[in-house]
Amino acid sequence: MYRNLKWKIPLILAVVLGGLWLALPLDKKISLGLDLQGGMHLVLEVQTEKAVEASLERIAEDIERETRNADLEIDKISAHFENQQVRVRLIDSVDAEAVEKIMENYPYLEKKEVTLEGLELVFHLLDDEVARIKDNAIQQGLETIRNRVDQFGVSEPTIQVQGNRRILVQLPGIDNPERAIKLIGKTARLEFKLVDESVSPQTALDSGIPDGDEILYQREVDKETGEVKRNPYLMKKRTVLTGETLTSAEVRYDQDFNEPYVAISFNGVGATIFHEITRANIGKRLGIILDGNVYSAPTIQSEIAGGRGQITGQFTTDEAKDLAIILRAGALPAPVEILENRTVGPSLGKDSIEQGVNSIIVGGLLVLLFILVYYRLSGAVAVTALALNLIILLGALAYFGASLTLPGIAGIILTVGMAIDANVLVFERIREEIRIGKTVRAAIDAGFAKAFRTIVDANVTTFIGAIVLFQFGTGPIKGFAITLCIGIAASMFTAVFVSRTIFDSAMSRKKIVQLSI
Repeated sequence: MYRNLKWKIPLILAVVLGGLWLALPLDKKISLGLDLQGGMHLVLEVQTEKAVEASLERIAEDIERETRNADLEIDKISAHFENQQVRVRLIDSVDAEAVEKIMENYPYLEKKEVTLEGLELVFHLLDDEVARIKDNAIQQGLETIRNRVDQFGVSEPTIQVQGNRRILVQLPGIDNPERAIKLIGKTARLEFKLVDESVSPQTALDSGIPDGDEILYQREVDKETGEVKRNPYLMKKRTVLTGETLTSAEVRYDQDFNEPYVAISFNGVGATIFHEITRANIGKRLGIILDGNVYSAPTIQSEIAGGRGQITGQFTTDEAKDLAIILRAGALPAPVEILENRTVGPSLGKDSIEQGVNSIIVGGLLVLLFILVYYRLSGAVAVTALALNLIILLGALAYFGASLTLPGIAGIILTVGMAIDANVLVFERIREEIRIGKTVRAAIDAGFAKAFRTIVDANVTTFIGAIVLFQFGTGPIKGFAITLCIGIAASMFTAVFVSRTIFDSAMSRKKIVQLSI
């Protein structure tokens, strides 16, 4: 029995030293959650109906391209958002059969009716497809926001879906909330459209916008006065290229004026389209548009091969960096609306830390005082085991990179109680064995043996509950579950293995005929 001490004591020392090495210094090894260090709490609602509208637009564009390639005479192909329809208006009804043949490539569109004496075919987007688009918008939005936050450099963010169309975002340690909101909430739909220079923008505003055109604005800030101007551009509605084919976006600086701009590059498909656009429109202006705002509209001087371009504007360095992050992370599939925006100040977090630490100290001291008074010298064994339990717990939190939250502190306090509870079970069993006349050695052996099953049962059932909390809980609940799971595993080790080793070590040194318990 005592020969086992040769490996038990080194093992305990190794675990304790490992825990200290992982945990210290605490302020650098264990990150604090939103409620302790301050930060942002956002609840976003994804406008999923906008994702459906965007899908309808893309479908209409795809159908128009296929009919054009098939040399069919089409008057107009339009998407109708209110009833989720795509309408194909023909010039000659003889092309109806060919159009329906093309529509076989779109099984998610159901033919509803034929109007205008056979010249208009109406196709309705199936309900299952609508549901799929909305679900994809939520999931893609979640991943896009996560990518943006990761590139922004926030430690231990919480980003998860809430309900059917909401996304919870918690960003600990954020010191510039407005910049973070702009970064997260921007849809970032990048489009390239040709400028219609046949009519001046002002004439179009006064006399009516031509069919197939739209008015978009460029925001300009006067550097001297700070006055903001909105310059109108008459743009073709048709998008010739989108940001979906982007492969990179980097901040660079103009050599002449040292002003930042965003250099972009496209994949093979995007590079080919960009090359064809510039080759076919030399001398025309190409608008670069982000979320409906014109950033620049340079004149195409020559065809551009290689799929490289740049977005210029009156950027600050931070604005250029954020734009590059957004473009690299990809556009949100639909706009998001901020439903809830709360900022937790660092002072409130500091107060929470102080109160949480004080609660651990006060609760721990009361438990230790009781255990020492009630179990005397044996209580010192429980105190030692409890101290090791906390060291292991903090080391494990640091190793797994878990964030310490206020509920997490509550989990630590509960762990302190459970660790002592295991020792209480053992000590009471030892007392019972001593009362019936067993020797100290026999009483210790019987006490640990008989209490072991009860300890395992109590801890395993609690551990299962903590696993369920972690699996289905939100951020604060997960923080509580993490510390509880680690604390339970640590208490099993300290209350059973460490406490037993301390008793065995004491018994091996001298014969004890009376136990202080």
